[in-house]
Amino acid sequence: MTKTIAVIGASPDRKKFGNKCVRAYQNAGWTVYPVNPNCEEIEGLQCYHDVTHVPQPVQRVSMYVPPAVGKGLLDELCEVHHQELWLNPGAEDQELIDTAKKLGLNPIKGCSIVDIGMSPAMFP
Repeated sequence: MTKTIAVIGASPDRKKFGNKCVRAYQNAGWTVYPVNPNCEEIEGLQCYHDVTHVPQPVQRVSMYVPPAVGKGLLDELCEVHHQELWLNPGAEDQELIDTAKKLGLNPIKGCSIVDIGMSPAMFP
Protein backbone atom coordinates (compact mmCIF):
# COMPACT_ATOMS: atom_id res chain seq x y z
CA MET A 1 0.00 0.00 0.00
CA THR A 2 1.32 3.42 -0.98
CA LYS A 3 1.97 5.89 1.82
CA THR A 4 0.28 9.28 1.46
CA ILE A 5 1.06 12.76 2.74
CA ALA A 6 -0.58 16.18 2.46
CA VAL A 7 1.98 19.00 2.62
CA ILE A 8 0.29 22.14 3.91
CA GLY A 9 2.28 25.17 2.85
CA ALA A 10 3.84 23.41 -0.12
CA SER A 11 5.75 25.92 -2.22
CA PRO A 12 6.88 26.20 -5.83
CA ASP A 13 10.08 27.86 -4.51
CA ARG A 14 12.68 25.08 -4.39
CA LYS A 15 14.58 26.89 -1.61
CA LYS A 16 11.63 26.65 0.80
CA PHE A 17 11.13 23.70 3.12
CA GLY A 18 7.55 23.31 1.88
CA ASN A 19 9.03 22.40 -1.50
CA LYS A 20 11.89 20.29 -0.11
CA CYS A 21 9.27 18.22 1.72
CA VAL A 22 7.33 17.56 -1.49
CA ARG A 23 10.52 16.43 -3.24
CA ALA A 24 11.76 14.33 -0.30
CA TYR A 25 8.51 12.40 0.00
CA GLN A 26 8.28 11.93 -3.78
CA ASN A 27 11.84 10.60 -3.69
CA ALA A 28 10.87 8.19 -0.90
CA GLY A 29 7.98 6.80 -2.95
CA TRP A 30 5.09 8.44 -1.10
CA THR A 31 2.00 9.81 -2.85
CA VAL A 32 2.25 13.55 -2.19
CA TYR A 33 -0.61 16.04 -2.14
CA PRO A 34 0.70 19.64 -2.06
CA VAL A 35 -1.68 22.09 -0.35
CA ASN A 36 -1.43 25.80 -1.15
CA PRO A 37 -4.39 28.06 -2.01
CA ASN A 38 -2.22 30.14 -4.35
CA CYS A 39 -0.86 27.37 -6.60
CA GLU A 40 -2.26 25.02 -9.21
CA GLU A 41 0.81 22.77 -9.48
CA ILE A 42 3.99 22.12 -7.50
CA GLU A 43 6.79 19.82 -8.70
CA GLY A 44 4.49 18.45 -11.40
CA LEU A 45 1.76 17.55 -8.89
CA GLN A 46 -1.75 18.98 -8.71
CA CYS A 47 -1.93 21.42 -5.83
CA TYR A 48 -5.00 21.50 -3.61
CA HIS A 49 -6.37 24.78 -2.31
CA ASP A 50 -7.15 23.34 1.12
CA VAL A 51 -6.64 20.06 2.93
CA THR A 52 -10.33 19.11 2.76
CA HIS A 53 -10.03 18.70 -1.03
CA VAL A 54 -7.13 16.24 -0.80
CA PRO A 55 -8.20 12.70 -1.72
CA GLN A 56 -8.93 10.80 1.48
CA PRO A 57 -7.44 9.36 3.53
CA VAL A 58 -3.86 10.52 3.96
CA GLN A 59 -1.60 8.90 6.51
CA ARG A 60 0.37 12.02 7.29
CA VAL A 61 -0.14 15.77 7.24
CA SER A 62 2.97 17.95 7.37
CA MET A 63 2.63 21.68 8.10
CA TYR A 64 4.93 24.38 6.72
CA VAL A 65 2.93 27.46 7.63
CA PRO A 66 3.34 29.95 10.50
CA PRO A 67 1.58 28.98 13.74
CA ALA A 68 -1.04 31.72 13.30
CA VAL A 69 -2.04 30.21 9.95
CA GLY A 70 -1.86 26.66 11.31
CA LYS A 71 -4.25 27.52 14.15
CA GLY A 72 -6.79 28.59 11.54
CA LEU A 73 -6.50 25.22 9.80
CA LEU A 74 -7.10 22.96 12.80
CA ASP A 75 -10.86 22.71 12.24
CA GLU A 76 -10.23 21.61 8.63
CA LEU A 77 -7.75 19.02 9.87
CA CYS A 78 -10.43 17.58 12.13
CA GLU A 79 -12.44 16.81 8.97
CA VAL A 80 -9.52 15.00 7.30
CA HIS A 81 -8.78 11.39 8.17
CA HIS A 82 -5.06 11.19 8.92
CA GLN A 83 -2.83 9.34 11.34
CA GLU A 84 -0.08 11.88 11.95
CA LEU A 85 0.12 15.68 12.09
CA TRP A 86 3.70 16.92 11.80
CA LEU A 87 4.46 20.46 12.95
CA ASN A 88 7.79 21.29 11.38
CA PRO A 89 10.25 23.80 12.89
CA GLY A 90 8.75 27.27 12.62
CA ALA A 91 5.22 25.90 12.14
CA GLU A 92 4.64 25.22 15.83
CA ASP A 93 4.01 27.10 19.03
CA GLN A 94 2.66 25.91 22.36
CA GLU A 95 -0.86 27.26 21.78
CA LEU A 96 -1.10 25.45 18.44
CA ILE A 97 0.18 22.22 20.01
CA ASP A 98 -2.21 22.47 22.96
CA THR A 99 -5.21 23.23 20.74
CA ALA A 100 -4.36 20.40 18.36
CA LYS A 101 -4.14 17.99 21.31
CA LYS A 102 -7.51 19.15 22.66
CA LEU A 103 -9.01 18.43 19.23
CA GLY A 104 -7.50 14.93 19.24
CA LEU A 105 -5.07 15.61 16.40
CA ASN A 106 -1.97 14.23 18.20
CA PRO A 107 0.62 16.68 16.84
CA ILE A 108 4.22 15.62 16.38
CA LYS A 109 6.80 18.40 16.75
CA GLY A 110 9.76 17.75 14.47
CA CYS A 111 11.03 17.67 10.93
CA SER A 112 8.94 15.29 8.85
CA ILE A 113 11.72 15.07 6.24
CA VAL A 114 14.20 13.77 8.83
CA ASP A 115 11.58 11.26 10.00
CA ILE A 116 11.81 9.45 6.64
CA GLY A 117 15.59 9.24 6.85
CA MET A 118 16.44 12.25 4.68
CA SER A 119 17.79 15.72 5.25
CA PRO A 120 16.41 18.95 3.80
CA ALA A 121 19.99 19.65 2.67
CA MET A 122 19.64 16.79 0.18
CA PHE A 123 17.18 18.94 -1.80
CA PRO A 124 18.93 22.18 -2.77
